Amino acid sequence: MENHRLVLPEHLNQFGFLFGGHLLMWVDEIAWMAATLEYEGAHFVTVAMDEVSFRHGVRQGAILRIETNRVRTGRTSVTYAVKVQRELEIIFTTSVTLVHVDDAGVKQALPTI
Repeated sequence: MENHRLVLPEHLNQFGFLFGGHLLMWVDEIAWMAATLEYEGAHFVTVAMDEVSFRHGVRQGAILRIETNRVRTGRTSVTYAVKVQRELEIIFTTSVTLVHVDDAGVKQALPTI
């Protein structure tokens, strides 16, 4: 799955760079959307990001491309590799693991896709 985000003034810190927390929120959101679209009707919560390391600063006006690819499927969880780019420059990469839960938040086996 691929999505894009425009970096706006409200996303910047006091030095004019993208707050890392905004990027993490977008990465989490895109991984959740990928899982939800692949497993229609399933409910997911994020349980892990493998590494958080920002490679380059991002300024206002940048258009970020966020790409997810499923890399692992377990019994109750699914993991997506996430890559964030500005043009051809890789800004951030990580893996996000989400677990399938019921309405009470109890782990459930993944539905068959």
